[in-house]
Order: sequence, then C-alpha cells, then structure tokens
Amino acid sequence: MPFSQACENNKEPILAELKYIFSDSQQVLEIGSGTGQHSVHFAANLPHLTWQASDQNSYLTHLNARIELVGSPNLLPAFGLDVTLDWPISMISPKLDGLFSANTLHIMSKAMVEAFFNGLGQALSTTANVAIYGPFNYQGKFSSESNASFDQWLKQNNPESGIRDIEWVITLAQGQGLTLQSDIEMPANNRLLHFSRC
Repeated sequence: MPFSQACENNKEPILAELKYIFSDSQQVLEIGSGTGQHSVHFAANLPHLTWQASDQNSYLTHLNARIELVGSPNLLPAFGLDVTLDWPISMISPKLDGLFSANTLHIMSKAMVEAFFNGLGQALSTTANVAIYGPFNYQGKFSSESNASFDQWLKQNNPESGIRDIEWVITLAQGQGLTLQSDIEMPANNRLLHFSRC
C-alpha cells in the first residue's frame, strides 16, 4: 500500500489547526487524498464531521483499500474527482461546508488551479471553510532555499507545475466569495491557508 513519509510527518500539526478551522463543519471534502493517510487520521480525530475523500481515478484502488482497512465510521469511500472536469456534485452533500487539500496546488498547472477554485466555488455551501496546505511564494519570491530547490525539481518533472504565489491564490479564492482568515506557519517551510465564506 502506498505510503508518504511527508503525510506522516505533517498530519499532527495540520490536525491541530483543522480542529479549529472545521470546529463547526458538518462535511468536509478532501481534494487529492493520495495515500489516504490524512483521510483516515483526520476523520478519526474529527468525529463530529463527515470526511469525504477524493482523488483522480488512478489513485482510488489504493486509497479506498486504506480507507476500508483503517477507516472511521465518519469517513466515506473516496470517489473520483478531476478538477478540470465537471465535479460530481450529486455525490457531494448539499451541506458541504468544508474543503481540505494538501500539497496539490504546486502539482497542478495554473489552469488546473483555476479549475480547482471554480469547482469549489460551485460545490461549497454559503458558510464554508477551506484549508489549503503546502508551500507558497510571497511577492514572487521563495520563502526558503529548500522551496526554491523543490520548485526546480517540480518543473523538471512537469514544466507546468510549481510553487504558487500566495497573492494569486488569494485572488482566485476571493473570486469564489472566500476571504483569507489566516496564513499559518507550518513545519518544513509550508503554510496552512484558511479561507471562509462569511
């Protein structure tokens, strides 16, 4: 079963923030659930909400195997979601008032990031909270040498990927009625961005 050491390292610091961000949420959609390590950990430790995992179809077999093996009663089986296609709104509760995504925006192309925000804008309720984890640039500059090296590695693998400017991300979020509530410093030169619809 696929395993990510990064997920194992960052799950507790992220959970500490999600307990506050999603304290009043009912259902959270996770975009890019990957190995499922975050999904099973967060669902188990946030029993007041329903956690909906999702990813591209090619990841679902291993993702759902982990969910079935170690999942919680409030963790739903993952479904396929490609941010560039129509989101399966029929599979998402009308009470969807939370969205979480970790280490995805720098993997996506800019067009995919725009599609990501357009999709969540349509799927989320009017009182939603959004938490996005990963590295970000500020005023076009890397926040660390390690992030600069990481960005170079990303572009070698896919020229359309790369660490995104936080100002651009905030603008996309604002276009969907989301306001930045906090920009939280996290380990390993990452951030957790908390947006909400007020």
